Amino acid sequence: MDLQIQNKVAIITGGSRGIGKSTALKLAEEGVNIALVSRTESLLKETKKEISKKYPQSKVDYFICDTHDNSQVENMVKAVYEKFKSIDILINCAAMLPQESNIDNFDDLELIEQIEVKVSGYIRCAKNVAPYMKAKGWGRIVNISGLNARSSSNLIGSIRNVSVSSLTKNLADNLGPFGINVSVVHPGLTYTERSDQMIKNLSKKNSIDYDSAKKILFENNSINALISSEDIANVIAFLASPLSVSINGDAISAGGGINGFIYY
Repeated sequence: MDLQIQNKVAIITGGSRGIGKSTALKLAEEGVNIALVSRTESLLKETKKEISKKYPQSKVDYFICDTHDNSQVENMVKAVYEKFKSIDILINCAAMLPQESNIDNFDDLELIEQIEVKVSGYIRCAKNVAPYMKAKGWGRIVNISGLNARSSSNLIGSIRNVSVSSLTKNLADNLGPFGINVSVVHPGLTYTERSDQMIKNLSKKNSIDYDSAKKILFENNSINALISSEDIANVIAFLASPLSVSINGDAISAGGGINGFIYY
């Protein structure tokens, strides 16, 4: 399937690892020019090198930015436009892993920090790219949230992720008339390059082998199969394309199916 996104320009925050990195690779495979954004230059350099080697047809560069800071976001977006002369797609993927959170260990500073990165940071990026997309009459913004939005298992994680759904719908209504679609993807527990330590920890804690721990963590869904960051990237690539025109303001679950629950 031709996603019709060749030569478009995508900003990907959190683009140096995990779902963000896999999305950058997938979009580059489709011929998209990639602006990688994160706070860690060493990881950005490695990811740029990998993308350039695999997909030399796509232009790729990196931009160091902490989305806590609106001035850094403003400068990053301007620098991307100066480099690529266009901004068509924004993938908001920058996030911090939430700690286990309930009413007993609730930390208001942790909540504020999580909101700053994954809610306010997403809005800052969307606000700054919107004028460029409006000028072209087209754009796609995809916000990465998570299935904590539909679970009470983590107090701060749930609040944060539900907030991403809310901001997505507000942005969609604000920007839809200008040809800019905004959607949110809810991954479940997804296998990335950082997952091995989590599996090892569970294996040690429960005195089970690595494969058993991996199955418990990553195959607890209705298809009994591991969902990888590449699987999530495929969903994001479609949402970033003109073919997703009928989807605006809505959430796409991508966790392999939660057993037993119906959402509508």
